[in-house]
Amino acid sequence: MTPVALSDVFLTAATLFVGLAIVMFYRAVVGPTTQDRLLAVNVLGTNTVVILALLTVALDEPWFLDVALIYALLNFLMAIAISKFTVERGGVL
Repeated sequence: MTPVALSDVFLTAATLFVGLAIVMFYRAVVGPTTQDRLLAVNVLGTNTVVILALLTVALDEPWFLDVALIYALLNFLMAIAISKFTVERGGVL
């Protein structure tokens, strides 16, 4: 039995997270409610950050982590902006 390299484990985990991202993308498109779509887009953003972090370790490319941190900040700002927009429209999401 051959030993499994640790980078292969991280690449496999990243692949699984890509599969989960596809499922979340479906939920973001189909809905059925605005809350479902908002939550799915937020989970997609978080999932992307996790995928980039796993690729950072697996491929030994530290600049991926910089991109992941910037994407996490943009995801957070997007969630705040959408929440503020929906509350100002009269709903609580």
